[in-house]
Amino acid sequence: MKKLGFGLMRMPLTDPDNDASVDIEQVKKMVDLFMEKGFTYFDTAIMYNGFASQRVAKEAIVDRYPRESFTLATKLHNEFFNSREEMEQVFSDQLEQTGAGYFDYYLLHGIEAGSYPKYEEFHCFEWLLDKKAKGLVKHAGFSFHDTPELLDEILTKHPEMEFVQIQLNYLDWESEWIQSRKVYETAARYGKPVIVMEPVKGGTLANVPEEAARLLKEKEPDLSIPSWAIRFAASQKNVMMVLSGMSNMEQMQDNLSYMEEFRPLTREEEELLTKRVAGAINDQIAVPCTGCSYCTEGCPMQIPIPRYFSLYNEDMRENLEEKGWTINFTNYSNLAQKFGRAGDCIQCGQCEGVCPQHLPIIEKLKEVSAHFD
Repeated sequence: MKKLGFGLMRMPLTDPDNDASVDIEQVKKMVDLFMEKGFTYFDTAIMYNGFASQRVAKEAIVDRYPRESFTLATKLHNEFFNSREEMEQVFSDQLEQTGAGYFDYYLLHGIEAGSYPKYEEFHCFEWLLDKKAKGLVKHAGFSFHDTPELLDEILTKHPEMEFVQIQLNYLDWESEWIQSRKVYETAARYGKPVIVMEPVKGGTLANVPEEAARLLKEKEPDLSIPSWAIRFAASQKNVMMVLSGMSNMEQMQDNLSYMEEFRPLTREEEELLTKRVAGAINDQIAVPCTGCSYCTEGCPMQIPIPRYFSLYNEDMRENLEEKGWTINFTNYSNLAQKFGRAGDCIQCGQCEGVCPQHLPIIEKLKEVSAHFD
């Protein structure tokens, strides 16, 4: 397979305030171009795009292409079961929603220190292997958001897992929180192929600060800014697939332009990214949120947390003493008419419990509120 996968997570919308309002006709056109260029890997999950992603996979891919012509991955998340019967129901629902008949890749979703005991309690690894033995799953693995030490523990206990999906990008490569490099090296040490999620860090590495953009454009004037992030991930030897959550046709066309005939980065280019460019970005990023929106579904105050963090990050890059006001104050006010304000947070902690980045969301919302409210 070519190394670029279509992540059905940030698809184009007909209503920007409703993640489930997927523009299915635009997605079909994107799928058609993706397949036409020889790319076949699609990644979905229960909660993606406001719980619409798996049904979109059926309508845009499964119903329109021969089953053997594409590769489909989906996942079992620990939030959706509390018994073996419920696990079976989830899997049955996924087969029905996608119409796929079987899944090429199936993952235990988002394993980290808080969720791992539940996957063990319900013998989910063994359950997944049973699905593989019955031909309902071709390849068994898991996605992971935690330390290299925990990954080492899991792979020692479960060598039968065939692959690991991790967050990997040049900004997180040496991050003390995400530890992309160390997690990647742990998977490689066990001989497990790696699937990459968040290569562009939820858009952070597509819209970089001016100094970071200057460094990249000086090196390759004709390449887009996000192309560097995708290529960095794909250049790692043990990476088998890089997922990109493409939101429009322009992003699709850009990704295909350099991934169709992929050229790995040189060592010099990798060092430019992990040291100089990452340093320029880290100097100006206030909240390293990837915009996955896991935190929003269960928020009792309906606070659009990632969108507020995005506005806040933009403002923190501005010279506010000189400007005094930015359009983001208006953008924030408009969102606050439909959703909860940052200051409405009741500190229940639901968001922090599901955040793959382990961000101190409650404290960061206080900063956002102090700034905008």
